[in-house]
Amino acid sequence: MDNSEDLVAQSGPFKGLHSGMGIAAKGMVIAFVVFTALNVEFANSIYSAIRGWIEHTLNWYYISAVTGLLLVCFYLMFSRFGSIRLGDDDSRPEFSNFSWFAMLFSAGVGIGLLFFGIAEPMFYFDNTSTWGYPNNPFADLSGATAMTEARAVKAMTVTYFHWGFHGWAVYVMVGLCLAYFGFRKKLPLTLRSALYPVIGDKVYGPIGHAVDLLAVFGTVFGVATSLGLGVSQMAAGLNHLFDVDPGVTTQIILIAVISAVATLSAVSGVGKGIRIISEWNIWLSIVLLAYFLFGGPAQWIMGLFVTSMGDYLWNFFPMGFKVLNGELQSVWQGSWTIFYWGWWISWAPFVGMFIARISRGRTIREFMLGVMLVPTTIAFFWLCIFGGNAIYMELNATGGVGTAGIADLVRNWDLPSALFGTIDQLTTVEWLNMFMAGLATFLLATWFVTSSDSGTLVITTMLSMGDDSPPQKFRVIWGLGEGVVAAVLLLAGGLKALQTASIAAALPVSVILLMMAYGILKSLHEDPSAVPDPSTDAAVPTP
Repeated sequence: MDNSEDLVAQSGPFKGLHSGMGIAAKGMVIAFVVFTALNVEFANSIYSAIRGWIEHTLNWYYISAVTGLLLVCFYLMFSRFGSIRLGDDDSRPEFSNFSWFAMLFSAGVGIGLLFFGIAEPMFYFDNTSTWGYPNNPFADLSGATAMTEARAVKAMTVTYFHWGFHGWAVYVMVGLCLAYFGFRKKLPLTLRSALYPVIGDKVYGPIGHAVDLLAVFGTVFGVATSLGLGVSQMAAGLNHLFDVDPGVTTQIILIAVISAVATLSAVSGVGKGIRIISEWNIWLSIVLLAYFLFGGPAQWIMGLFVTSMGDYLWNFFPMGFKVLNGELQSVWQGSWTIFYWGWWISWAPFVGMFIARISRGRTIREFMLGVMLVPTTIAFFWLCIFGGNAIYMELNATGGVGTAGIADLVRNWDLPSALFGTIDQLTTVEWLNMFMAGLATFLLATWFVTSSDSGTLVITTMLSMGDDSPPQKFRVIWGLGEGVVAAVLLLAGGLKALQTASIAAALPVSVILLMMAYGILKSLHEDPSAVPDPSTDAAVPTP
């Protein structure tokens, strides 16, 4: 039985929200920010110690958990439950396929691909071990130790691994559970509902509150961290275009502007602001991708794409199960693979909740195939076009391999400049390069807007016990609050500490995810209403 309405305040300043959750969430965020900002070094040492212990002690657990979730997703994708609708049997999707895919991509990986799309493949292509550990152990183990095309293939393979099906399986599991229990079982659209098969009505008590507060923590600080990373690259773009000082003042102004726009978008709702901005992001991104593809060595890049995708698929399961035990290799795995698995897990409540919110009426199979395949395919293509251009420049640099300057930027960890350094070398038409640098800077802002407004809607939905249209005043409070958190920690120098804490928080979330996977399998196998009707085997196409 859905008891969520009894827990929502009917009057007073918290009308429309669970008052205790609202107070606890604000207190938790303020306490964490104050603790971190007052002594950043001390806070960072604590968060780093926890994260370091997780990465080097529980690497086997993270690898097993993420691969296990992926296998459950594959099972559900092709099981007899695939034709069950995420909603009533007669429900149909709220959004067209294009709008759905655009919002999936925007919430899931949009801004990350702009930030890491060149830097990460270049890091794995490099072989200088600047950071004290191998740049790419998988390439080294295969014998591709020199900066050649063979190593370029391995660089893309590892990049796909970190941005591909394993990570998206985490999002898919959360989204599927929330959509199934929320829309079909009529439970609140909150993270706690996915644990109903495991703990029953206790989801409405302290355990449920703790689960949702953990999700709020991950969402607020995940969005704030991404905003901090994003504005540093936007500031680098403005410096490149207009010689604007990329320092803290510029970044604070950017945070204020983006937070305001994102809040307006969240207030307008999913069907208006979030959908429209997501769709425009896709169209503008196509323009930027076309410039990178046809402005660069298109034939070489497409060859790299086909070869590296083949290598990724061939090594899909070996890489997914590989635990690196060598001292330096394990440091690399902790710093990259385990970091990424923790990052995907920490973002899962936020992105999964948003994916569920926009997927009402789709069948389980349609949901699994759409969410698992479409964003990942786009991401693979994007990463190869962006990273492939930079790698080609380094392979064919006039001063010899590795002298084009982009690898140096990555070695110095000047990741925001790597994107614009690559754009500068694409063509000799200066005005075109400047225009595309401006487009990339604009996309950084709009991609973040779609992440921030989605995060605001998710936070307020959870605090309102699953209301998919939460009170607007709380959307404003939390939308602006995310920007304030990012600004305060940016001024205090605590964004790195925040990122570290978010990854550490992924450990308890991972346990919840495994319980969710067990819960949905249990519900589908035991609940008579989950037995598919033969007349609904085929998914109805969306206009």
